[in-house]
Amino acid sequence: MSDVFGAIRAACARVADRARDVAIDAQRLDALVLRLAADPAPPPALDPAHHALADPAHTTAYVITLDAINFGSGWFPVLAKRPGLSGYQSIATALKEQFEREGPWDAAALRDLDAGSVARVLGQAAGGTATELMQLFARALNDLGALLARRHAGSFAALVAAARWSAAALVGILCEMPFYRDVAHYAGADVPFYKRAQITAADLHTAFRGEGPGRFDDLDSLTIFADNLVPHVLRREGVLRYTPELAGRIDREELIEAGSAEEVEIRACALHGVERCVAALRRRGLAATAWQLDQWLWNRGQLPEMKAHPRHRTRTVYY
Repeated sequence: MSDVFGAIRAACARVADRARDVAIDAQRLDALVLRLAADPAPPPALDPAHHALADPAHTTAYVITLDAINFGSGWFPVLAKRPGLSGYQSIATALKEQFEREGPWDAAALRDLDAGSVARVLGQAAGGTATELMQLFARALNDLGALLARRHAGSFAALVAAARWSAAALVGILCEMPFYRDVAHYAGADVPFYKRAQITAADLHTAFRGEGPGRFDDLDSLTIFADNLVPHVLRREGVLRYTPELAGRIDREELIEAGSAEEVEIRACALHGVERCVAALRRRGLAATAWQLDQWLWNRGQLPEMKAHPRHRTRTVYY
């Protein structure tokens, strides 16, 4: 994992070069760079209204537990959401309330969770339309409990300390769990993304303002967290162009198969497009990192004009 971020960038550049259904519009990308230069990304922050931010042990456990189930966007249309909140915010808030009521789950509790108990915590009906997602959440939390017990004496803090201030090392640690092994295949080659492993490092950094459990000396090497929202924003901005066939499927809200060529191209071209934005901003003498631009784009994705249009939906454990 020593050069994991370089491997992600190189693989996504290759996909962007070969892509058939997704393209990067250079003119619209240049226009986005001008906007980014005039309106820099704000400092990332975790909203305390939706996240459990308390003492270091509590916060570390919360961030790692939340990111263990920070996926399922393909099921969000059928997820029971809280009024005015997105799928992610609904899950984050329900987990925050669980932590405030009973404290963090320890390794043994995580290993014992089942789909029914996860559904109750997250406010989902037993046997409802999101049952498959609750089953996957339970497996993810079981895996986390097993990893904590097996390798880190049941301690969230020990898991983070084992990375020795390296986001790349944290990615390697988290990828011992199957649902973090976010590697696609395209044209006979592997295409790693490691979205949730990367965002765990970023969330810890943000929660602790770069101190203690949030210190990662290679943080600025992170890529974007390739999911379905950042590509959607880039599409609405005209930076990503889809073939009529792919655009029509997304606009009709058809599921895009996980690991399909189209899905890999969407994620990879979004990632490579942001890398080109970062390079252009740096040529202008501006400090820019991919993970900070991800925050800017994610915030854009919360705007009503962005939410008014369908984004691609894929049922996957990776985002």
